[in-house]
Amino acid sequence: MQNLEVIHENNDYLVVNKRAGLISEQSAYEAVTVQDQVFNHLLKSKPKPFVGVIHRLDRVTSGVLIFAKKKSVLVAFNQLFASRKVQKTYLAIVKNKPPKNKDTLVNFLFKNKREKRADIVSGKSKNGQECSLSYRLIGENASNYLLEVKPKTGRFHQIRAQLAHIGLPIVGDEKYGSDQTYFPLSIGLHAWKLSYNEDNHPKIVTYKSPLPKNYFWKFEVI
Repeated sequence: MQNLEVIHENNDYLVVNKRAGLISEQSAYEAVTVQDQVFNHLLKSKPKPFVGVIHRLDRVTSGVLIFAKKKSVLVAFNQLFASRKVQKTYLAIVKNKPPKNKDTLVNFLFKNKREKRADIVSGKSKNGQECSLSYRLIGENASNYLLEVKPKTGRFHQIRAQLAHIGLPIVGDEKYGSDQTYFPLSIGLHAWKLSYNEDNHPKIVTYKSPLPKNYFWKFEVI
């Protein structure tokens, strides 16, 4: 088992840098998950630690994840997410240059459970949920472009599906049309930052996750 990369830890929660290839939540079908790693880490200081899964990342996505160490903290974060007081910022590597340097995308997304993917549908229906995100072009190299992406909703695979819908499949994401090879069980999508502010508290708390250490992530900043 690879070591857990801890970004921040306090009495209430633990912030980690998830590596691609692992699922976030404990599963009987997985030998190792990020939740398992967090539990083993907390066992060093507490015999029966509580590990609350606040949010998740896809297996193929790396980046910042927060786990609660108390039930009350889990409830509080769930409320922050539900009221959209948490902002996630992702970095995505794409092959094609975006049609605009920055834009907001609004689509309707259908969760295709049979194929385990998200499909963009033409309009609102009982099976389609509205999803939106904003992106901006922030870097480029000889092969690819780097986008900063801020989802405004938290739909299943929405970043992957929405970018692919405008001709920008994420590098390595064969499920959504990429023809580029990346690393196994991984795509060029990284949960870079997570910010939130609590009720009646003006200070914004931000945690940032280091970028994957491979050549795909070397860019000239635009």
